[in-house]
Amino acid sequence: MVNSQSEGWGLVKYDMGRYGIQLMSIRKGGKELLPSTQSRTRQIFLWIAFFASFAVKVPMVPVHIWLPEAHVEAPTAGSVILAGILLKLGTYGFLRFSIPMFPEATLCFTPFIYTLSAIAIIYTSLTTLRQIDLKKIIAYSSVAHMNLVTIGMFSLNIQGIGGSILLMLSHGLVSSALFLCVGVLYDRHKTRLVRYYGGLVSTMPNFSTIFFFFTLANMSLPGTSSFIGEFLILVGAFQRNSLVATLVALGMILGAAYSLWLYNRVVSGNLKPDFLHKFSDLNGREVFIFIPFLVGVVWMGVYPKVFPDCMHTSAKRALNCPAPSRAYVHSVVKVLLPFLFNEKRLRAIEKSYEFCSWFFTWEHER
Repeated sequence: MVNSQSEGWGLVKYDMGRYGIQLMSIRKGGKELLPSTQSRTRQIFLWIAFFASFAVKVPMVPVHIWLPEAHVEAPTAGSVILAGILLKLGTYGFLRFSIPMFPEATLCFTPFIYTLSAIAIIYTSLTTLRQIDLKKIIAYSSVAHMNLVTIGMFSLNIQGIGGSILLMLSHGLVSSALFLCVGVLYDRHKTRLVRYYGGLVSTMPNFSTIFFFFTLANMSLPGTSSFIGEFLILVGAFQRNSLVATLVALGMILGAAYSLWLYNRVVSGNLKPDFLHKFSDLNGREVFIFIPFLVGVVWMGVYPKVFPDCMHTSAKRALNCPAPSRAYVHSVVKVLLPFLFNEKRLRAIEKSYEFCSWFFTWEHER
């Protein structure tokens, strides 16, 4: 069932992305149109086609269910590659395709992205608190962090985009290291259920120290790589909408809650010899594997200046897009929704969209 769902979503996002690329290749008057100079209607359809692909890859709610199941079924190496590299393709696609190529549609759908991302951060953080599988806990945590990236990216200012890129880099290090920690436990005890663990600080002190460090990095402690990225995202989000930034901050509080809850359940407390019989701490090979992650997290947390200097020009270039008018915001509803809904539903959804557009007002329209 899980494989069929994953294949289905993969087919959907492939077809929608291919449809968007085919639309981009349409020629007019013998000359190929640049996406940013195409009509508003075409930009809207192209943006939706690319969004259908990238939203699954991020993943965004409600198309996020595949990620925890994929992590559970994958081996440790597969989870590390998925969390460290593959999840970044969705947000990088937004940055390189949707934002610079369809600027008017991007500005119009910003309230929609804010709504989905804020819901995802709160929902997946609360869901993480109820999980009992170690891999699912980190997987749902990844969903929350990646939706935090989308909020920073669609804040459409230099702070938000820079912070989202830094958080993507940090998440690739921290989340991958946490999956390696889970792999260490699974190799020794052949279980990922939280209730079987406890008191590992007395039998695996080296592992407990490394696990504690990456737990602090996952909750964005100052001095770690995630702090600077999340701080810049909050700055960028506050410039756009204070309510969205408040919801993001609430998600960060919940992130600290489930991170500390996980560490406390696994490392603190009493040993459970009825379930775990043999204990062995990290060997030299495993410590050597963790060293690059430790160095990367500390480097990005203590001296992050290297990274903004490299990406400042590209991030600034992606922001050269005009502000939308109110008439254009309402034209989106009139162009898109008649294809999907009847007249009665259209009026209700148009009112809802007008409310969302007023509720999530961007700063430069005030």
